[in-house]
Amino acid sequence: MNNLLIVEDVAEAREWLTGIAREAFPQSAISTAQTVAGAVARVDEQSWDMALIDLGLPDGSGLDVIRRIRKQTPDTICVVTTVLGEDAHIVAALSAGAQGYLLKGQPSTLIQRQLGQLEQGMPALSPTIARRIMEHFQRTGPIESDTEKLTARELEVLSLIAKGLRNADVAQALGLAETTIATHIKAIYRKLGISTRAEAAVHANRLGLT
Repeated sequence: MNNLLIVEDVAEAREWLTGIAREAFPQSAISTAQTVAGAVARVDEQSWDMALIDLGLPDGSGLDVIRRIRKQTPDTICVVTTVLGEDAHIVAALSAGAQGYLLKGQPSTLIQRQLGQLEQGMPALSPTIARRIMEHFQRTGPIESDTEKLTARELEVLSLIAKGLRNADVAQALGLAETTIATHIKAIYRKLGISTRAEAAVHANRLGLT
């Protein structure tokens, strides 16, 4: 990670997250913003490798920042850092394109480790959030017939990306072109009605693929 943006309005939390980010990514240049407007300005100025984003900001929602980043630089890894753990917030963040959802109440060492997992392509989810996602999909998500929607090859790809493999690694494992893997992933997302690898990991777990 070369450039990392922290979007947080509370000074103490901002300093705390900055310290965690420095430990997780010692080589990164870290910048901060305190509002949606400030974050959008930073996003328009340059591209970021990762952004840690609070949801409750003085002038709006961190979801607007995530959407702006996904539009401007789709490769930026967006991670929500918040105290809000309700289903509606989790689903909204993942749907907006977040690749992680971390609760601020966790120990610093745990958050640091979860952020580090992102470089291996694994979603950064607090244990509580992972359970909430599982429970949410058990109540409202697609049913067991999901497997009937996917081809055998798509199931293979889903299994591998759920284990944290990047597209290039999946391509090598299956002996396919990376562009072919990207096409399969788009088809998987469309068929399952999802948009992130975090959601893919949840579905793969429910389908017994992990």
